[in-house]
Amino acid sequence: MSQYYRWRKFKEDEDRPEKPRRVGVTEMRGPNHSLLTQNVLQDIFESMGQFVDGLKFSGGSHSLMPKSFLKQVIDMAHEHNVYVSTGDWAEHLIRKGPSAFKDYVEECKQIGFDTIELNVTSLEVPEETLLRYVRLIKSGGLKAKPQFAIKFNKSDIPTGRDRAFGAYIPPSPRSTEFVEDVHLLIRRAERCLEAGADMIMIDADDLCKQADSVRADIIAKVIGRLGLENTMFEASNAKASEWFVKQYGPKVNLFVDHSQLMDLECLRGRNLGKNHTSVLGSSYFLF
Repeated sequence: MSQYYRWRKFKEDEDRPEKPRRVGVTEMRGPNHSLLTQNVLQDIFESMGQFVDGLKFSGGSHSLMPKSFLKQVIDMAHEHNVYVSTGDWAEHLIRKGPSAFKDYVEECKQIGFDTIELNVTSLEVPEETLLRYVRLIKSGGLKAKPQFAIKFNKSDIPTGRDRAFGAYIPPSPRSTEFVEDVHLLIRRAERCLEAGADMIMIDADDLCKQADSVRADIIAKVIGRLGLENTMFEASNAKASEWFVKQYGPKVNLFVDHSQLMDLECLRGRNLGKNHTSVLGSSYFLF
C-alpha cells in the first residue's frame, strides 16, 4: 500500500483508510509566516506523503507568488495525491464587485486548486450570500470549505423568528462587539453542508488555541450535530492535536503546521488511554 513506509500500511478494516479519505484527514499549513521552498515540500511529500491529505496556502500567501511557481507546487502535491486549498483569501476579492468571486473561482480552477476556503468571519456577508458562494464553488467543479469561528459579530446574530430562516440582514453601522454563539455556528454550518459544502473548518481561536483551555463542550456539540466526517479542527499546537486524537480517535480531521506531521501520525497510530505517555516533544521539525 504505502510506497514510503513499508512498515505502516492501512487496511480496509482499520479506523483510518487509505487516501483519499473522508476521516482521519491531515491538512498541512503551507507558506504563511515563513517560506516553504519546493525542495522542503518535496521532502515532506516523499517522506510523509502517505499521511498528508491536503496542503493549505494560509493567509493569502498564494496571491504573492508567480502563477508558474504555484502550478509547480500544486502539481507536486497532486503527484502525491495531496489536495490543495486556497486558504482564507476570498474575502479580499469581494470589494472588487459581484463578479469578482466568480472570476476568482475560475482562476483557482485554472491554476489547479482543489478547494476554496471561505472565512465566514472575514467575509461579513449575509447568510444567503455565503450559501450562494458555496454553490458557485461547487458549480465550478471545486470543493467548498467554509471556516467558522465560535464568536460572531453581534450585528450578525439574528433575533426572533428570523433566526430560523437566515433572513436577517445586519444593520449598518456594524457592531465592534463579538459574542459567542455555538448554536448559530452549527445552524449556519448545517446550511452550508446542505448547499454542497464538502467540509466545515473550525477556527482554533477561543476554542482550542491553548491546549490547557480547550472548549470540550463546544467541540462535542459541533461534532455531535455536524458529524466527525464533516468537520475539521485547526490544531494550533502539538498538545491540541494530542487532545483531539485522545478524545476522538484517529478519525478526527485536523489542520496542523508542517512541523507537527510526524508527531500527529504517531498519535493517530497508537492507542491513547487515560494514563498514556505523551509521544510529543522530540520531533517538532522533520529535518
